[in-house]
Amino acid sequence: MTDAGMVRPGCPITRRDQLRRVDIRFHDFDGKIQRGHLIVNADVAPSIARIFAELYEQKFPIERMQGVEAYDGDVNDSLADNNTSAYNCRRPDQTNSPVAQSPHANGRAIDINPVQNPWRDRRCACWSPSARNADRTAGPGKILKNGPLWQSFDREDWIWQNIDVPDYMHFDTGYPSVPFDR
Repeated sequence: MTDAGMVRPGCPITRRDQLRRVDIRFHDFDGKIQRGHLIVNADVAPSIARIFAELYEQKFPIERMQGVEAYDGDVNDSLADNNTSAYNCRRPDQTNSPVAQSPHANGRAIDINPVQNPWRDRRCACWSPSARNADRTAGPGKILKNGPLWQSFDREDWIWQNIDVPDYMHFDTGYPSVPFDR
């Protein structure tokens, strides 16, 4: 993560011991059981473990799940690869709220199946990683308000897409990011 520039001066996470790796079993889009991981703030790790245990039982499909360091910290490459991920103190040239307040930079946000659940990038008025699934209709791996995945996060007091543009892949514990005590 340090080599990828995700832990660096100016980021709210300055030590790796502030983060936890949560190993997760999940079902892929072919129904096969896979193992992945999320890098999250230590204070949300128990909540994430509970949520993803529920999603595993529900057989909610996830394409892939690995830390953004596998993409050299490049959020756009991670999104385009349909990677479910959490912690990322994004580089200054990539979309980011003020870094100190950013839920992703604090390890308290998750992006799930970005291809099925895109976000509207206000810099270009375009959908990222693509507009193909911008409509909120039911489909494998899609997040819908009041759907099973949404309910799993809601029970743990996570918030879905709490910004002023559609961001269907995104859950966080609040903005600006503060310690989570659930």
